[in-house]
Amino acid sequence: MRTIEELEAKLAEPSAALVKEIAELDGDILLLGIGGKMGPSLARLAMNAIKQAGVNKKVIGASRFSSGGLREELEKDGVETIAVDLLNDEELQKLPDVKNVIYMAGNKFGTTGNEHFTWAMNAYLPGRVAEKYKNSRIVVFSTGNVYPLTPVQDGGATESTPPNANGEYGQSSLGRERVFTHFSHKYGTPMSIFRLNYAIDMRYGVLLEIAKTVKEGLPVDVSMGHANVIWQGDANEMAIRSLTVASSPPNILNVTGPETISLRWAAKEFAKRFGVTANIVGQESETALLSNSTKVMQLFGYPRVSLLQMIDWIAEWVEHGGETWNKPTHFQEREGKY
Repeated sequence: MRTIEELEAKLAEPSAALVKEIAELDGDILLLGIGGKMGPSLARLAMNAIKQAGVNKKVIGASRFSSGGLREELEKDGVETIAVDLLNDEELQKLPDVKNVIYMAGNKFGTTGNEHFTWAMNAYLPGRVAEKYKNSRIVVFSTGNVYPLTPVQDGGATESTPPNANGEYGQSSLGRERVFTHFSHKYGTPMSIFRLNYAIDMRYGVLLEIAKTVKEGLPVDVSMGHANVIWQGDANEMAIRSLTVASSPPNILNVTGPETISLRWAAKEFAKRFGVTANIVGQESETALLSNSTKVMQLFGYPRVSLLQMIDWIAEWVEHGGETWNKPTHFQEREGKY
């Protein structure tokens, strides 16, 4: 895989299970905060599933659309778009009533020094959205950062692990969950809370960061020695399918790949593909930010794209100078400062 066109096509390939479920899902789909890293490919995936299912259903994307040609690209792909500042309540209330809402709005990077905005986006806005869409079903994007660091040998935090967020991003993300949960109880709104870490495609993500570091001969610090990843296309599919398992109180889902990945091992795998030696520094900590995804695997099956396939694709992408985004994950962060 070497081109953006190939990548976008792969991200937007629906499975037979998604096509079946989207055919049975009543109502249109609204993506709030479509302008982020995952929103555009998620919308295209939903559109392709709808087309293959042969049903009449809209996909609507709402975002500021403040820069670039994203809005035009999405419209070309059949996605209806609405330019909106979600923090402007007058604009929020004018959004159409839609049966299915995927809530992707939030703030992470740049939190330090701008904590007030992060809390407004992550913990205030959810209440306004939950009131507006109390008669819908909602998938709430969240993060594994609501969990504490856990011992590597324990297999990651499960959905029953008590949250203990480290830092204001994780704390405000837990605030988002708690506010949505309150309104789910109040109105009986069916919801799924989608605790994701870490999504991967060729342009960004944990594996890309390791690959580039190895290729450039720079030190790979393995102090945060382990992580989970999932192909963005698989995460997108699980997000749409999570509409079908929404409940009140909310259904909490850890969304990531099945492996606890040794980053030392991953660095060496990339080094083999590049024909170099990985410059590994540091020593693995006994704890890491890890999620146990066995529940979501039981619900939706294992990811279609394997870990080694991701490594092969990313190595090829880096080797041939593929386009990347300057959006680091800061997966090495152990103090929750973003």
